[in-house]
Amino acid sequence: MDGSKPLRRDAERNRLRILAAANALVAEVGLDVTHNDIARAAEVGVGTVYRRFPDRQELINELFDERVDRIIALVDAALEIDDPWQGLCSFVAGNLELQAGDKGLKDLMTGDGRTTDLARRAQARIGPAVRELVRRAHASGQLRPDVGVGDFPLVQEMVGAVLEHSRRIDPTLWRRALALVLDGYRADTQQREPLPGATPTPEQIEQVLSAPR
Repeated sequence: MDGSKPLRRDAERNRLRILAAANALVAEVGLDVTHNDIARAAEVGVGTVYRRFPDRQELINELFDERVDRIIALVDAALEIDDPWQGLCSFVAGNLELQAGDKGLKDLMTGDGRTTDLARRAQARIGPAVRELVRRAHASGQLRPDVGVGDFPLVQEMVGAVLEHSRRIDPTLWRRALALVLDGYRADTQQREPLPGATPTPEQIEQVLSAPR
């Protein structure tokens, strides 16, 4: 019996190595990683990966839950901000920033066919808190009354496209696009803040529009 304890410790250590390697790979390249890719990154045999996670979806689910926890933490922090508009903007920007550094999170949240059920699960957890952020901004008169919760996934989609296609050209360009969109959602246009960054050059625009999709 004593001889089995190191084996269990080794198995758990391998599991953690696999999860760490898979987490880094998914963040870098998205969901199109294989058991072989993960085995190489974790420096274990591919058979070990299959034994720990015979179903690739099980591995994605585990990585997904941790990513949703990060988004929930963003919402909770945004709700702690006294100014309702700043809280709402903080969450939207923070969520996009997470996706800027994690391609897998973007794939997971958009529900690209492989992850539609996971995206729905995420919305079930995140949605109520986001609705509270929107309610507070409405109640304070800072958010246009004709803007609803359903408008914010559109922000994610629009600005996310800028983020995706400009990350190698100007990784901060999405912040300017986000500021422009949120200004359109703001009730009091006199409270607008200066846009971050600079207007993109014609060369940058050409590069963004020609980036692979």
